[in-house]
Amino acid sequence: MDGPVPLHRLDVPAVHLLPFAIGTFDTIGPMSRAAFPHRHTFYEIVHVTGGTGAHVIDLARWELRPPHLCFVVPGQVHYWEGVSDLQGVVILFTDDFLLDHPGDHDLLRKLGERPWLTLSDAGMADIAPIVAEMEHEYALGRPQFADILRAYLHVLILRAARMSELGGDGSGSPRRADAVTQEFVRMLAGPGSGVRSVRNCAARIGVSVGYLNEVVKQVTGRTPGQLVRQTRTHEAKRLLALTELTVRQVAGEVGFADPAYFCRYFRRETGLSPSEFRRGSGALHHDYRIPSIDRPRPPA
Repeated sequence: MDGPVPLHRLDVPAVHLLPFAIGTFDTIGPMSRAAFPHRHTFYEIVHVTGGTGAHVIDLARWELRPPHLCFVVPGQVHYWEGVSDLQGVVILFTDDFLLDHPGDHDLLRKLGERPWLTLSDAGMADIAPIVAEMEHEYALGRPQFADILRAYLHVLILRAARMSELGGDGSGSPRRADAVTQEFVRMLAGPGSGVRSVRNCAARIGVSVGYLNEVVKQVTGRTPGQLVRQTRTHEAKRLLALTELTVRQVAGEVGFADPAYFCRYFRRETGLSPSEFRRGSGALHHDYRIPSIDRPRPPA
């Protein structure tokens, strides 16, 4: 990625009345399967029913072996990688749509920490009918349909939270490898991630560096060192594009005491010097547009 992480905003008719949309990957549009890293100002729930490839969320790579239920919360960086014949339903909504059930904010945050659930047959039987009913209500747009959608969304979140506590597929507690990897990924995504080291993260999680290397490589396909370098590079790009910090200050913010070494590192990772990257940085904000023919307007 050669520029800052794009930030997508939900753009639907009468967004303040119904800050919600649901549809297939085709009806929502190509941005629903974007192959470049980006973030949202809204929530996204994806019910994947077919396809191959992977979904990358906050640096963790999740292979598609449908059916899945996926949660992306505002601010998380994600993209689809090498996908083919991607099928399923995408649900988009903002904080305003959760006013009836404020506790869902916390559940969604926790689901975002473990965002990829593989559904067993029983899990599919729990989730698929709810998603289908939400599609039905949204398409018809009859009186009180927004209230019904909120109720279905609340049930969907509760059932997903229950599955997540069981490990996502009904097989028991989450595997330790997955739990350690998710904790590592959360550290990299949190404040101060630019100065984190593999050794520091291992110590905070309470595991050895060797074990952390083994399980992160097993779960994500990349080593902790690779993920740390990617995180540092992303943070450096963000600071160069969005602040007026000097290159020396940016180097310090992402853990480099020697600005010259930081410049060599940055060029190796991006193909550009920090100054070249700053001069070429593009716009940050992109709208997330949904075809108007595929979404009803709220009843008058």
